[in-house]
Amino acid sequence: MPLALDILVPGPGPARLPAERHPGPRALRLVAGSPGEYLFVGLRAGTGAVEQGGPVRLGPGDICFYDVDHPPSLDLPASARLKVFRVPREALGLDGRALRRVLPTPVGRSSRLGRLVSPFLSELADTVVSSPAATGEMLAWNAVNLLATVAAEQAGVDGADVPGDERSPLLSRLLGFVDEHLADPDLSPEVIATAHHISVRYLHKLFRQELGTTVGRWIQRRRLEECRRDLLHRVRGRRTIAAVAGRWGFLSAPHFSRVFRAAYGMSPSQWRDSAGVGSGP
Repeated sequence: MPLALDILVPGPGPARLPAERHPGPRALRLVAGSPGEYLFVGLRAGTGAVEQGGPVRLGPGDICFYDVDHPPSLDLPASARLKVFRVPREALGLDGRALRRVLPTPVGRSSRLGRLVSPFLSELADTVVSSPAATGEMLAWNAVNLLATVAAEQAGVDGADVPGDERSPLLSRLLGFVDEHLADPDLSPEVIATAHHISVRYLHKLFRQELGTTVGRWIQRRRLEECRRDLLHRVRGRRTIAAVAGRWGFLSAPHFSRVFRAAYGMSPSQWRDSAGVGSGP
């Protein structure tokens, strides 16, 4: 699946949650209330071990988050059917402390969010294999964002990592990554997608749908904003225009001047002079 959303429906046999790397010690015991479908969300990339505790009782359709490096044991009826969704921890937009409050608190099928999310995940697991690629990507996007909402509520976080403009948690992570790597001239859609375990195609779609622009244009816009700020405030001394451009990932000074003029209607030197900064060209 795109977005590194893996959907697994294990076949007949002893109920066992899939793990990654070394399973490690089993942290708790999940006890089934009755036969049916049980939904689990495995979180990848170092969520941290779940503390020891007593058994957690599950009912059909309940959603339970777990750490794939420390999968809990199961006590389910022989007729129980597992449906497992594995997602990167980063996609949920929660830090390690918040996630430890989520693991392994079940989301009841009868709860407010459970009534919405549980049937959707169950149907997704049954139908996604036969869905066209474009439909599968959209379903994956919806599933991850729904799970992010569920996790935030379970952790007691109000709008975790989601700015006021209702950006998705994943997009907030992507934009943060861009800001952290603006100075790297090799920053590209491929680098961003790989770092977040999503496809480049999905990355472009997310930027287009939620920001109305392309990844490349967003990167250029952010670099220009930082250059303009440096020229205005004389950050780190009296740098030349070429040095400011290079600091924020522009390899060519003439190219930087062209895109700066196109964005702001004046050259970098005109902008700098209008602010009373007299450093060299």
